[in-house]
Amino acid sequence: MGDGGGFVLSLDFELMWGVNDSRTVANYGRNILGVRHMVPRMLDLLDHYELGCTWATVGFLFCDGRDELLARLPAIRPSYRNPRLSNYSYLNTVGADESKDPYHFAPSLIRDISRRPHQEIATHTFSHYYCLEEGQTYEALAADIDAALDVAAAKGYSIRTIVFPRNQVSAAALAVCREAGITVYRGTGRAAGGGGVAREREGVLRRAVRFADSYLEMGARRELGVERHDGMCNVPASLFLRPFSHRLAAGEGLKLQRILNAMRRAAQRGGVFHLWFHPENFGVDQDENFATMSAIAAEAARLRERYGWPTLNMAEAAASAVRQDTTIQAEGS
Repeated sequence: MGDGGGFVLSLDFELMWGVNDSRTVANYGRNILGVRHMVPRMLDLLDHYELGCTWATVGFLFCDGRDELLARLPAIRPSYRNPRLSNYSYLNTVGADESKDPYHFAPSLIRDISRRPHQEIATHTFSHYYCLEEGQTYEALAADIDAALDVAAAKGYSIRTIVFPRNQVSAAALAVCREAGITVYRGTGRAAGGGGVAREREGVLRRAVRFADSYLEMGARRELGVERHDGMCNVPASLFLRPFSHRLAAGEGLKLQRILNAMRRAAQRGGVFHLWFHPENFGVDQDENFATMSAIAAEAARLRERYGWPTLNMAEAAASAVRQDTTIQAEGS
């Protein structure tokens, strides 16, 4: 069933662990290092407008350094047909600790995030695990999720929410998470070209439609709510916030207007608008990216004031939907 509305924000916090199969420190390191400046700036912006956010964090990032990471590796690991997808293939590139290797560790940033109000620390799996790639097994996923929850608990974080890497969601993966005590996830919305698939199945047309949808609304829409099923709450994604591009600078106005229009429609109808991106997307061109994010945050606060449309992290959105459902049942009993 669908329930609950509000502006929801989630960030996929990965550093190099999210791009090892396609990027290197040499060609993407500026974006990764920029996260060190992006995070405090983002937290200040969220504080200013009193916005919640879910930071879905790769488990490797919680580790203080290489020794702890190696000690926490699960015995069962993914055996993807494409070995480049496995972050275990890149462990030989890891430095001693966060100060020597800010590309692969981030315990200090996680602590800073957790100290701010309405900021949720969630999991993005332990190793940036792909649930739909050929060769993965749900036994390996279960081991990965256990490792993610263990390292978070060791640092004092209780995890109830997951964002699946590259939005690769399946019923079997949800069952694994539910068994581990995770009850909230970011599912795929009904956006054009939406829905996670294995990389080899993602064609050019699908990518093109999804890209265009960030600037121009593609296809029919319906307002989404939090969906509850089988003990899980799906807080569905609405739109990916694409980073500023010098090549596409002329389209920045279209991109922002696309988002603001969708937010206003959701607020008027009591639906969910769930925006997401990666911190490293803001690692460069920060002034341009934060100009867009500031306009979005200001509009979210305005809509909250005008319509009572809440601004929530994923766990808060799920809890709100449960409360609404309980109230409806009580009124009808």
